[in-house]
Amino acid sequence: MDTFISKAPSLDGLFATEDSAEPYTADSPVAIIANVSRSNCTYKENFKQILLPSVYSIVFVLGIPLNSTVILKIWRKRPNLSRNNIYMLNLAIADFLYVASLPLLIYNYASSDYWPFGELTCKLVRFQFYSNLHGSIFFLTCISVQRYVGICHPLETWPKQGGRRMAWCICGGVWLVVAILCAPTFHFAATGIQRNRTVCYDLSTPDRSVDYYPYGMALTFLGFLLPFLGVMVCYCRMAHILCRPVSYQGVTMAAKEKRDRAVRMIIVVATVFSISFLPFHLTKTIYLVLRSVPGVRCETRNLFSIIFKSTRPFASMNSILDPILFYFTQPHYRQSTKRLITRVTTHQSKGTGV
Repeated sequence: MDTFISKAPSLDGLFATEDSAEPYTADSPVAIIANVSRSNCTYKENFKQILLPSVYSIVFVLGIPLNSTVILKIWRKRPNLSRNNIYMLNLAIADFLYVASLPLLIYNYASSDYWPFGELTCKLVRFQFYSNLHGSIFFLTCISVQRYVGICHPLETWPKQGGRRMAWCICGGVWLVVAILCAPTFHFAATGIQRNRTVCYDLSTPDRSVDYYPYGMALTFLGFLLPFLGVMVCYCRMAHILCRPVSYQGVTMAAKEKRDRAVRMIIVVATVFSISFLPFHLTKTIYLVLRSVPGVRCETRNLFSIIFKSTRPFASMNSILDPILFYFTQPHYRQSTKRLITRVTTHQSKGTGV
């Protein structure tokens, strides 16, 4: 929650009123006009009580077993992990840690933004959301770059053991960068009292929206836009190579399976960015601008508040889509799953025949 809940009894639970966030002096005429304008702007947020708990519940129910399975399958192969699987392992760990925190948010939104878990837990949950979000982006970027290098600049001459050590070092660097980028979340996220009950603000408290704006824009630029551009450059180059005829310049039939895996990865990662990351960051950027600029019409702020908060839960969908990425890029696990399904189907058919 990041808006001030109206104290009007007839509007409780249905609307939210945005508090003043502009750094004007109390006796300034501009401040009085801005404060009156903002105090009269009500946000319709009752949709959150249905949308957010529903989506978060689905992500929790599916995300826990999916990411646990990925972690266990990769960990069993840890003496011989490939660089790609090292990145996938860290991606699955980030997703699992986030999904494990969702019950608190499900309770919060189902209870009309009531937060009884304390301010430290509020800060931690918000930190987990953004660290998972940007950690997923960075690890997907690492996977994409790794695949790009393998397709466009083959590294068969590199020692495998040295390559694995480098991958672990890169993962450690990613965790460090994510922690630094998301650390200000502990400063801005906070609890507050609205309608005589405690709430947990998401981006920042309403009166700190102007202070949050530079950080929010920097986080979007460093944590999404730069990695996104890097991924797109890699994919354009990979598409150029993969669209060549199979026999073109040393690209033989033996590389067909490797090419197919790369194509599948491109499709799945593009889907993850399209569903989870791009809509969320686009609407978040517009929302940050509108809530920080004075004079914006109430209807406009209300509209983009609804759009942004409607895309926010879908940013969590990457916790489900990432394990699908693992499945589609690992032929061994696809084949084992097919064998399991075949055995189950055959067993059921025999039982029916009896």
